[in-house]
Amino acid sequence: MPEIMKLVVADDHPIVRKGLHGIVADHPDMDIVAEASSGDELLHVLQQVDADVLLLDITMPGPSFLDILQWVKEERPTLAVLILSAHSEEQYAVRALKAGAAGYLTKEHSPVELAEAVRRIHGGGRYITPLLAERLLQVLDTSHHITPHERLSNREYRVLCLLGSGKSVKEAAAELAVSPKTVSTYRSRVLKKLELATTADLIRYVVERGLT
Repeated sequence: MPEIMKLVVADDHPIVRKGLHGIVADHPDMDIVAEASSGDELLHVLQQVDADVLLLDITMPGPSFLDILQWVKEERPTLAVLILSAHSEEQYAVRALKAGAAGYLTKEHSPVELAEAVRRIHGGGRYITPLLAERLLQVLDTSHHITPHERLSNREYRVLCLLGSGKSVKEAAAELAVSPKTVSTYRSRVLKKLELATTADLIRYVVERGLT
């Protein structure tokens, strides 16, 4: 009898979680053993449940997907993470893979591709589309132009997205569990690296590139 892969689904949309249950039900070698609708709930679940693969949405409430990937790397290094997102690969995929995800798949892909991706990362491989593979080569090729925000550190990128979504320095500090002074320091670094002058410029940058 083949080994059954134990999956955890993390998405804040009930209809998405239900849809994933329907897809997995068609594959006898897979089973969803738990689900979560926020980053905090997910971290609690992962401490209670033994799982092989995590299907992780990017924009849930609570800790960011980058924070979750860091936690998984430190606490559950054998757990393979497949990012399953509505956001295009160009926006988040390279950063997610560099942070430890084993694959990235947009929600527009088919159930067949999802099952293939789960099996591949469960077997220790990576799952990337041809488009993402090309993007990764561009990032590795230092002669090729990459967007300024791709050069930010994960924490700088997180501050960019929070402030760019309209949050104040104090609100961003609360979400990141750091001091407002720390956020202000990161804000200054981001402004310098992106060659911007004000928070309004940050907001415009984030909105124009669809980073929220």
